[in-house]
Amino acid sequence: MNKSRKPYQLVSKEWQADDTILEVNGSHIGGSNFTLIAGPCAVENREQLGAIANYLSKKGVHFLRGGAFKPRTSPYSFQGLKEEGLKLLREVGDRNKLNIVTEVMGTETIDLVAEYADVLQVGTRNMQNYPLLKGLGKIDKPILLKRGMSCTVEEWLLAAEYIMVGGNPRVILCERGIRTFNKATRNTMDLGSMALVKTLTHLPVFADPSQGTGIRELVLPMTKAAIAAGADGAIVEVHNQPEEALSDGDQSLYFDQFDRLISACESYCQLEGKQFQISNPTSKTIQQN
Repeated sequence: MNKSRKPYQLVSKEWQADDTILEVNGSHIGGSNFTLIAGPCAVENREQLGAIANYLSKKGVHFLRGGAFKPRTSPYSFQGLKEEGLKLLREVGDRNKLNIVTEVMGTETIDLVAEYADVLQVGTRNMQNYPLLKGLGKIDKPILLKRGMSCTVEEWLLAAEYIMVGGNPRVILCERGIRTFNKATRNTMDLGSMALVKTLTHLPVFADPSQGTGIRELVLPMTKAAIAAGADGAIVEVHNQPEEALSDGDQSLYFDQFDRLISACESYCQLEGKQFQISNPTSKTIQQN
């Protein structure tokens, strides 16, 4: 049943011509929609998460991100609150009517994370963790699959294929920058490859300009560029006190910067014919669900 000539099949537009649109508790991802996922890099405590979630909810955002399990390069860095962090995410998410997006790091925590999260994220370090991908293929939750920091487009799409072959078609791809010789930014935001992937797959494709650049001042222009390149959404880091963040404070937006990001997204979505998924009665690009 090899319909596709490419090494990946189920993710290919040769297999399915129409864009996949995922529904998550009334919010829609993919197709003509543009969706923002926002929140802190890591869940630190109830007060921090509550303040950020309350702000995002008032701005009409539908998805709250936050790491409960944090894979860090250094073993001495903050590793996350683990199950306590998951409980806090669910608590503030329910209180503010926000869907929860958080990372799963291993097969042993799939069921635990799925109990609390609406969307499970696979980070760059685990994109080729094949036992994890196979395990995520067996659950009925959307998977946000970030591109590996040194992986090709084909390897990225084949990672998504692992999840879909396992029986879970609810995959979102996320370009988060790759590792190159350039040291001016944290990573090199590969929007060219992201635009290419939009021609190869029917799956939604997101951009992560926070991880992609590591510099908060670059998040806004790279989000605008991602919309122009065809992105179906963006995942960005927002913090009430970035200078005190336990993880990735330098790339986390202040609230006033996120205000400007929302305004820019509204304008650019209009230009690109996208429906901005935000519950804002004044928005001309609102998608009511």
